[in-house]
Amino acid sequence: MNVGRSGRKVQYSMIGALAFLSFVPSRAFAQDDHIHAAASQQKEQTQEQKRRTGALVRAVRQATAQFQHVENAGPDYALGFGCVSGGDFGAMGMHFINGALLDGEIDVMKPEILLYEPLPNGKLQLTGADYLVTKEAWEADPKHTAPPELMGQLFHLFDSPNRFNLPAFYSLHVWAWKENPAGTFTNWNPNVSCDAFNPPPSN
Repeated sequence: MNVGRSGRKVQYSMIGALAFLSFVPSRAFAQDDHIHAAASQQKEQTQEQKRRTGALVRAVRQATAQFQHVENAGPDYALGFGCVSGGDFGAMGMHFINGALLDGEIDVMKPEILLYEPLPNGKLQLTGADYLVTKEAWEADPKHTAPPELMGQLFHLFDSPNRFNLPAFYSLHVWAWKENPAGTFTNWNPNVSCDAFNPPPSN
C-alpha cells in the first residue's frame, strides 16, 4: 500500500515531536475531543469573519502548497502516529509533524503539523494544517499576554490533566485544502476518513 511507503519516506526528524505526541492513541484523542466538536459547529459568519477566514485559508495554502505531494514533506515533517478518526465526527487524518517547530512561537508560514487523508488508491491528499503550541511554552514568553490566535482565529485549549497524559496545549486546525462542513477551524472534519489507512479485513 502506498501509504506505508510514503510514510516511511518522511520519518526522519521526529525526536522532539515523538516525545510529545507519538504515543497518543488515536481512539483516546477522538474521545476527548468530542466535547470541542459541539461547540465548534459551523455558524453563520459576519462579513468580517468571512474576510478573516478567507485570508487565513489563503495564507495556509501558500505555506503548504509545496507539500501537496507527501514526499516533499521530508525530512522536516514525519508521520507521528496513525490516522486519527473521530467516528461519527469524521476524522483529523494523518499528522505529519515538524519537531523543530514545536516551540513557543506561531508562524502561519511554518505550520507545526501537516494534515493528510489516506485515499483508496494508496496516495495521500493534503487537507490542511494544524498549528500547535504547548500552554507552558506559550506562557513562558512574557510578550504573550493572551491565548494564542492566528490572524484573528483563536486556538482550542486542551487542558491538563487530560486522558492523553499530555501537558496542556493549544491547537488550531485549518482545513485549507478540503472543505469542512462543520467549520474551517473545527478539529474534526466529517469529509475526512481514515478507512483507507486501516481498512476493515475482507471476508
